[in-house]
Amino acid sequence: MIRQSEIARVIDDQMAQLRPRPDEIEREQLSQVKNIDGFATIITGMRRVGKSTLLNQVARNLGYSRVLYLNFDDINLSGFEQNDFVRLHSEIKRREAHELFFDEIQLVSGWEILIHQLLREGYVVYISGSNASMLSVDLGTHLTGRHLSTELFPFSFTEFLTYAHETAGVQSLDDYMLTGGVPEYVRTRDRVILRALLDDVLVRDIAVNKNVRNVDALKRLAVYMLSNISRLYSASKLTTVAGVSSPSTVIDFLSFMRNAYILDSIGLYDHSLKVTARNPRKVYACDTGMARSVSLSHSPDVGRYLENVVFISLRHRYASNHIYYYAHRGECDFVVTGADNRPDMLIQVCHELNEENFEREINGLTEAMAAFKLDHGIIVTRDEEDHFETDAGSVDVVKAWKWLSR
Repeated sequence: MIRQSEIARVIDDQMAQLRPRPDEIEREQLSQVKNIDGFATIITGMRRVGKSTLLNQVARNLGYSRVLYLNFDDINLSGFEQNDFVRLHSEIKRREAHELFFDEIQLVSGWEILIHQLLREGYVVYISGSNASMLSVDLGTHLTGRHLSTELFPFSFTEFLTYAHETAGVQSLDDYMLTGGVPEYVRTRDRVILRALLDDVLVRDIAVNKNVRNVDALKRLAVYMLSNISRLYSASKLTTVAGVSSPSTVIDFLSFMRNAYILDSIGLYDHSLKVTARNPRKVYACDTGMARSVSLSHSPDVGRYLENVVFISLRHRYASNHIYYYAHRGECDFVVTGADNRPDMLIQVCHELNEENFEREINGLTEAMAAFKLDHGIIVTRDEEDHFETDAGSVDVVKAWKWLSR
């Protein structure tokens, strides 16, 4: 239980810290954050990617003047309980606030009941959190059809260029692939930050909240997956890696990491969900800098990092259930589907086209083009441009740094 005067003090302290920082940049997702009367606006994303900054930008961009902000992931609120929402509600009224911004409110049991009441009373409500599943499960129970969702990711390539004061080109592409887009790391380049962030997410967002007893197994699996980005995996073969006996435990761990925005994965595209489910999935890091920070290799496979960067760019624009891979006789890295879940974009990623891989890369892409009756495909490379006309249709070879900057 927390006194109302203490809640007021924390609100004052936190709102004083929301002033624009000198190195702050406008986030691309700002234009995607919508608000409709009677709906809660939800922003989810990994820790330390700038959710609080985005909330502040939303308030400034929309000209809100009666704002109240409160981050529940604060040591001074560690004793906050469900009954304390009554005192918070009184504080909101006392301040005559109208636009309410709550960060990590899902840490307090019963939070969704408060949000439901605030919406009924006509308040404008924004919520941000670092665990997609906790928010979605609770919202599905109490706010069905009354919330709008936006995902915030680490910096895109263009955001990285702005923040790091670099220009688009091969050198900045290489830098971005290995640095990633966590703002504090882009600024300091201190790997301790990313390792501490990963440990924080694994322990606080997953182990504690999901009652994971074998934390060492969770960490082993996380490090292994981050060290094997852009590769296929199956849960049954990962039990030995994690040191657990059941594939279901591996599946749970991977789901936890996905909902905490450490990892993401895509499945094989097939009209049959059963075929997709029984085939291996392909894993990607949500931030390549984090993957690099735990990698045991001194010379990272830049081809896999390039593919991961392309995936991250796709995730900025598409939900993960609209991104797949293709595999039959040949392989195509990305199959992107439209609203009807039919393929409408095919992308192959290759660090460098040469005599050894040219036929394989082209054939895998054109096979997918023929299979899905698409007359165009793209090959994203580090620094090559070309155009080919094939029996299946046209193929454009594009420079990654240009494609990411579009």
